[in-house]
Amino acid sequence: MPAPELRAADTDRTDVAEVLGRALQEGRLTVTEYDERLAAAYAARTHADLAVLTSDLPTPAPRREERRATHGSCGGGDLRQAWRGWLTVALVVWAVYLFSAMAGGFSYPWPVWVVGPWGAVLVARTLTTRGTPARRG
Repeated sequence: MPAPELRAADTDRTDVAEVLGRALQEGRLTVTEYDERLAAAYAARTHADLAVLTSDLPTPAPRREERRATHGSCGGGDLRQAWRGWLTVALVVWAVYLFSAMAGGFSYPWPVWVVGPWGAVLVARTLTTRGTPARRG
């Protein structure tokens, strides 16, 4: 981990968002906790700001090596899994929003802030992964 006082990059924020998404899928975070931490991750300025968001979660396996190993000749193996995770979370948060809206009337559509930034990152990853020349053997 880089020095805590160093500024965080977009890739650092994305890595933390993926860890939080996995924690939500595993049931380690509630939707509310996930929403709060995801917003904080995208607002983080330093590595210290990011570290506190995952300090109480188990350390995930090294993802960068897994990404290289899963791309293979068809590419993007873990992108499908990332999109499945995004879709699962999107369905859950929109369902929670709709049920709460039925009970108390429609309010601000907060799920946009949960699935929007994550979806934008996935779209960018998908476009840049598919835009790179495939290495076919």
